[in-house]
Amino acid sequence: MNARASESNRVAPPESESAGIDDAVRRARQGDVEAFEIVYRTHAARIYALCRRMVGDDMQARDLVQDVFVRAWERLITFREQSAFGTWLHRLGVNVVLEHLRSRKRDDARHVEADEWLAGPGSPAERLETRMDLDKALARLPAGARTVFLLDMEGYSHDEIAQMTGIAPGTSRAQLWRARRALMGMLDV
Repeated sequence: MNARASESNRVAPPESESAGIDDAVRRARQGDVEAFEIVYRTHAARIYALCRRMVGDDMQARDLVQDVFVRAWERLITFREQSAFGTWLHRLGVNVVLEHLRSRKRDDARHVEADEWLAGPGSPAERLETRMDLDKALARLPAGARTVFLLDMEGYSHDEIAQMTGIAPGTSRAQLWRARRALMGMLDV
């Protein structure tokens, strides 16, 4: 056996093993939990390596592996066998990690804003009163404007807001402008 043939045998699973994995995927698609366990054991190490490379932290990577496989179980029915299952799972893993990173970025931005607000001028009682006034003003906004305003505050772009709410990006911009204008009037800013 030459070096190339030896190398290819290490990279690709033997034909019978590949067929066994394909069978496990088919059974798992039909709700067989034991078959999904086989799929998990087969792919967990590669998904962990992917998550670890993307987030750079062992604990987060372990949590994300679990998230990937939960999502895989939920969406297994959408796997159409147009590509290898490992390829589909890899793409799903990338999407889960990217979603996590976007969420963490929004959370970090939100915490910075909260920290700045807490450190702002005035006594804690004055800041609390301002916060209560803002909550009351937000409650008085029309539902669409309030939704867009809050999603904007969470760090979503107008394109993302439009996709989530089913409106056009231009409508999202207009709703945000209306919300800001109404809030400034209600809060005497």
